[in-house]
Amino acid sequence: MSCQHLVCAQCAHPVIEGRCAVCRASRERLHGNGFLAGLTPTTIAVVLVVALFATLMLEHLLGF
Repeated sequence: MSCQHLVCAQCAHPVIEGRCAVCRASRERLHGNGFLAGLTPTTIAVVLVVALFATLMLEHLLGF
C-alpha cells in the first residue's frame, strides 16, 4: 500500500508530505515495515565490514 494518494484527516494534506504528527505516523507505519527497516545504510555497511574482517581473521587462523 502507498500513501501517495491518501489525505490526512487531521490536516487535510497528502500523507506523503508528512506535515503533521498523524501524517508522519501513518507514513512510517505504511513504509517503515520491512527486513531492514530500522537500519541505516551506515549500520549495514559497518555490519558488512565486521563480517568481512571476521571471515578474513578466521581464514588466517585456520590457515586457508
